[in-house]
Amino acid sequence: MRSRSARRWGVAAGGAAVALVVMIVALTPDVHRLLGDSEPGWWTDVGASVFRLLADVAAAVTAGGALFAAFVVPGPASGIVSPAAYAALRPVRYAAATWVVAAAAMVFFSAAQASGRPVTDAFDPALLPDLVGPAEEPKAWLVTLVLAAIAVVTARILVTWRPAALIALLGVAALLPPVVVGHAEVGAWHDVVTNSIVWHVAAASLWTGSVVALVLWARRGGRDELVLRRQRRLVLVCAVVTVLSGGISGYVLTGPDGFASGYGILVLAKLAVAAVVLTVAYWARRRWGATSVVRIAGIELTLLAVTMALAAGLARVPPPTFFSRPPSAQNTILGYELPTPPELSRLLLDWRPDLIFAVIAVLAVAAYLAGVWRLRHRGDTWPAGRVLTWTSGWLLVLASTSSGLAVHAPGSFSLHMIVHMLLNMLAPALLAISGPVTLALRALPATGRDAPAGARAWVVAVLHAPVTRFFAHPLVAFPVFIGSYYLLYFTGLFPAVMQYHWAHQLMNIHFVVTGYLYYWVVVGIDPAPRPLPHAAKLGMLLAASPFHMYFAVLVLNRDSLIGERFYRYLDLTWQTDALGDQRLGGGIAWGGGELPLLVTVVVLLVQWSRHDDRLARRRGRTALDDDHDALLDALARRVAR
Repeated sequence: MRSRSARRWGVAAGGAAVALVVMIVALTPDVHRLLGDSEPGWWTDVGASVFRLLADVAAAVTAGGALFAAFVVPGPASGIVSPAAYAALRPVRYAAATWVVAAAAMVFFSAAQASGRPVTDAFDPALLPDLVGPAEEPKAWLVTLVLAAIAVVTARILVTWRPAALIALLGVAALLPPVVVGHAEVGAWHDVVTNSIVWHVAAASLWTGSVVALVLWARRGGRDELVLRRQRRLVLVCAVVTVLSGGISGYVLTGPDGFASGYGILVLAKLAVAAVVLTVAYWARRRWGATSVVRIAGIELTLLAVTMALAAGLARVPPPTFFSRPPSAQNTILGYELPTPPELSRLLLDWRPDLIFAVIAVLAVAAYLAGVWRLRHRGDTWPAGRVLTWTSGWLLVLASTSSGLAVHAPGSFSLHMIVHMLLNMLAPALLAISGPVTLALRALPATGRDAPAGARAWVVAVLHAPVTRFFAHPLVAFPVFIGSYYLLYFTGLFPAVMQYHWAHQLMNIHFVVTGYLYYWVVVGIDPAPRPLPHAAKLGMLLAASPFHMYFAVLVLNRDSLIGERFYRYLDLTWQTDALGDQRLGGGIAWGGGELPLLVTVVVLLVQWSRHDDRLARRRGRTALDDDHDALLDALARRVAR
């Protein structure tokens, strides 16, 4: 009976979603004519919207189901997935395979729409390369196709929860390429819209997919209160993020007309349905608990299907901001104008929040402070200096991505280099010496071997995961940290990255992650997967200095402009000496690169000395050998020079 009820809800939800998509396509005006494009045909538009909806649903089931199996269904601390989690993952395999098919179809349909030709032309092997080449969206769907295929392979070899977490991560990552190259990337404020839409799509997909997994889990007799409690928390977080991020992006995209336009009405309808789902489902689950899981989740899924259909319909409708003002090169590339030079007052006061880095920074500081509070609440201590370095590191990340410095950095190579040094050198060094993993392991409660795995077990598993061991290997972290400078600025990659907001965000993420991995290996408080002796760490630090100096010298002596095409597109009237500004950036790279390295050398020497003091006390001695003291003194004098 319960199985028939679940299938009935599924058929109703799917039918309602498809009907709504077709209705939106039929009732919306001819968007191709509004944009001045050729008309690909009604069936091409309908097929593109339906396959997009199918891809979104399959992606949500893949990512949300994997997240449900990895973190919601309790498994043993050993990491092997429980039978209930393994059963929940079976639909993930079928959903991922469906996602591959839908993404492949979208390559053809999006190419046909972008070129204004019927989809039958896109299936011609001779024409397809010419249709895909000039358009961004078909290439984005190709990336989605590859990532979804990796998820299919990973799902078939799944034994522990870490591959399930990887599938969830792949699912979210594969959802984003078609989104960030679509309407979110158009016009003024597209930087804010793109950042908010990333949170929106990820949260909505995990919400929907986890509810599907909950229904399938309940159909098999699942009634564990721990699962229901974790699911309620997950739904609450995802729903709040979905509504807030959707409201921000919708408000910006509706333009001067606000929510009174047709586009704004669709946005309001989508947000209203999501808010109703959150209110009803969360209240009903708290009141009725496990007795009506399938019924409550079925209603929730039906309403979520309506929101996904509205999203698929909105994806083909140009937002009002596209027509509200003539697009400029700066608005098209940056999302805002840079009419005035970067004076000190503007660098300090012209804040433009980066909704990805700002949210991560706030959450990271809040989680760290919560861990410190928990330690001190139970009578343990934690060094105040580490709290200061952690907070300072994230404040630097926030200033480098949201302040006036970040706003004006795209127009000035020297300011960009300051941001680069802060994100790649100084901030990661401060974060690495703050010991966040050590704090988490001390603050989070331990679980027994047969008890359900919790947050502490997940942190330990990630710390010892093969991917962590690989990227934290000294022979990987060092060349990636050093080689990124040369690869980015001397291969033509820099202007290509700077032209797109999503690529610019990936570049900043790369700066922070690679810097953190390097400093984690050489001066980090947390235990590294492959620990090094202090002498080897000192060698890694000193070896990095010549590479930074040589990079700075190359920039200082370069006669051609790095990223000339990008700066020519911006056409900033106040940038009259771009080559001189580039040479200033080379000087900043020299000084900004050497100073953090010297500071970390001093930090390492202090750590080395304290380590030897502890070792001496354990061995019953009160002082180090004279020869070792002389070595440390000589190293300190050399660093000082």
